[in-house]
Amino acid sequence: MSHTPEGILEQLKKRQFAPVYFLQGEEPYYIDLISDYIEAHALQEHEKGFNQVVVYGKDADVATVLLQAKRFPMMAERQVVIVKEAQSIPDIEKDDGIRQLETYLQNPLPSTILVFCYKHKSLDGRKSLAKTVGKHAVLLSTKKLYDNQIPTWVSGYIKEKGLQATPKAVLLLSEFIGSDLSRLANEIDKLLLNLKPGQTIDERVVQENVGISKEYNIFELQTALIAQDALKAHRIIHYFESNPKNNPLIPNLSLLFSFFSKLLVLHMAADKSEAAVRKSLGNRGFLAKEYMHALRVFPAQRTIDIIHFVRVADLQVKGIEGGNMTDAEILRELVFKIMHPVPRALAY
Repeated sequence: MSHTPEGILEQLKKRQFAPVYFLQGEEPYYIDLISDYIEAHALQEHEKGFNQVVVYGKDADVATVLLQAKRFPMMAERQVVIVKEAQSIPDIEKDDGIRQLETYLQNPLPSTILVFCYKHKSLDGRKSLAKTVGKHAVLLSTKKLYDNQIPTWVSGYIKEKGLQATPKAVLLLSEFIGSDLSRLANEIDKLLLNLKPGQTIDERVVQENVGISKEYNIFELQTALIAQDALKAHRIIHYFESNPKNNPLIPNLSLLFSFFSKLLVLHMAADKSEAAVRKSLGNRGFLAKEYMHALRVFPAQRTIDIIHFVRVADLQVKGIEGGNMTDAEILRELVFKIMHPVPRALAY
């Protein structure tokens, strides 16, 4: 049976350890979180020298891992064996390796905590090994969060730290950093070091500590497009051109695509009142007025055209279209198309 990260951590904090943990899936954050906790807390510091072993999958086969697991602890209640990058164990999905591992799982050594960190993939649920792991080990299966789940995760992480953040700050962190939970956690932890007691994480705090320019960022470009402020839009493009490392085009295109896609959904809705728009936007509800303004500036058909332009720009950045255009030239052309409607016969 698969467990949740929170449930596993709760048991670990109570020092209720299982003989085998199998941590798998697409999202490595929780795999690292749990394995790091076991590595740090399962043994006392003076016990770790003889009783804690870290094995890397590419350097060991199943037999080598199990040889370590079958050792008895020295002058300690238990030993810990952590297998990092376990997906790289050469025979973990071969018949002989499966047989050895299943035999151990059915009768593990109680004094060993064996942890498999099986990242970026999962065992084939149709095969016997996956079923044996699910029955005899503490199994964690992780999935990447969808983009619309990231703000909720960020808010929850900040609350766990006993702090508060404004909706705009949460959105900035979510959309500027993206769905890499490890990086998000690291950036939030760095923010906390610079906060005063009781201080709320707001837009200014994020901009000052995460490297987002207050005036020249993709969110300000989006605002300039809605306001039809060509001068401001081109100033931002020039800043991006001068600071390409901090302003890669592909993530920025993704954010523009997300914005206009949400706008198209709102166009299709029967109820376009502010209350309905706020409800539809969910954790972006505080941007309802901005989206309502955008609905007036960009009619439905024009929004569809703009989504097409953003897709074309993405292909240009990746070298599939556009020849030798630079990122700045691609973005400048895209902004022109967004701000200056062209006849549909010429747009495609």
